[in-house]
Amino acid sequence: MDSTIVVAILSLAGTLAGSLFGILTANKLSNYRVERLEEKVNKHNQVIERTYRLEGQMLEVQHDIRDIKERF
Repeated sequence: MDSTIVVAILSLAGTLAGSLFGILTANKLSNYRVERLEEKVNKHNQVIERTYRLEGQMLEVQHDIRDIKERF
């Protein structure tokens, strides 16, 4: 076999291996970032839910205060 063909085949194999490794690394990084983003979104949603509950409780407290003021 001619040496140029062997060099070409080895170059092709190296290029394919490098590309595959790069794709896998980028995919891992993307998955990691998506997981961190999901965690942040979950924390944000928990804050929104707690705030919504607190707003409801504040309305009840305001009504109770109004009722107490009306009695006196």
